[in-house]
Amino acid sequence: MRGAAAGLLLVAALAGCASWPFGRGATLLAEGDRLAREGDFDGAVARYDLYLARYPEGWAAPRALESRETLASTLTARAEAARLRQEVARLRDELARREVDLVRVRQEAERLRSDLERLKQIDLRLERTR
Repeated sequence: MRGAAAGLLLVAALAGCASWPFGRGATLLAEGDRLAREGDFDGAVARYDLYLARYPEGWAAPRALESRETLASTLTARAEAARLRQEVARLRDELARREVDLVRVRQEAERLRSDLERLKQIDLRLERTR
């Protein structure tokens, strides 16, 4: 009887270990967490996706999903920030070109004012001689 109880206890313990949550899924989560800490957000998202694909109802699926969504949002924000930095650089270049154009137009306007003043003087001299 004692042997049967010990055997039953051993089977229960082994069954408990087999259902222990820190198995293969935990390895994927740990890899995802490590990659996220190291800054490899794309890799971490891929690990979390793999975990969620394999264990959609797993013990840590809510945490994996939350971590995945947070990292995906961070990646999206980084991509948007990079796009906006490029847009700012493009706009600065355009502004610099327009400032050069503005200087040229002001110089042209000043030359035209000078020419107009000269023409007025010529016109006044012509009227006096008539």
